[in-house]
Amino acid sequence: MKITLLTTFFLLLPMMAFGQTPPPAAGPPAGTGKIGIVNPILFTEGDGPGITRLKSAIKTLNDELKPLVDKIQADQTKYRAVVAEVERLRSAQNVNQVQLQAKVNEGQDLEVALKRAEEDYKARYEKRYPELVGPIFDDIFLAMNAYAKQKGFAIILNGPKLEQDDILMGYDDRYDITADFITFYNARPTPRP
Repeated sequence: MKITLLTTFFLLLPMMAFGQTPPPAAGPPAGTGKIGIVNPILFTEGDGPGITRLKSAIKTLNDELKPLVDKIQADQTKYRAVVAEVERLRSAQNVNQVQLQAKVNEGQDLEVALKRAEEDYKARYEKRYPELVGPIFDDIFLAMNAYAKQKGFAIILNGPKLEQDDILMGYDDRYDITADFITFYNARPTPRP
């Protein structure tokens, strides 16, 4: 029995059909996606409601750090008063050197204490900020992608960042989706940790 090329082709055709990949899922045709601008600063600042979870996390952080901030501010006030007193003593006609040196030492001690307190504040902030806010920003990113798909956006750009880097020189406010995204995000259920 002689098998011809045409017969082989017809025998292999069904096997080739099973090896084909399915066509890609239907989406918007190329070039039809919209571009949106978002202003993440308004997530926490401004007249609107902002992203409530994010604002709450930042308030929690500020409340945790408030005692340290208050201490730093009180020490700064004391330091300025000591510096003013040292200047007053130095400009006096009859300078009491012992009293002057005591004030200079007090000022130096306050300066060291302030530097330590500021470093402590920075360390606490840098530790707690990612713990409190990081998961929320991760969720915001996921929500932004869901929002883009739902609303038909091909790209959503960070307007202030682009302006800061001189990439975006201006835009029509009709493309600012910040308020709509904030409403969308705040309406979502809070994800479980």
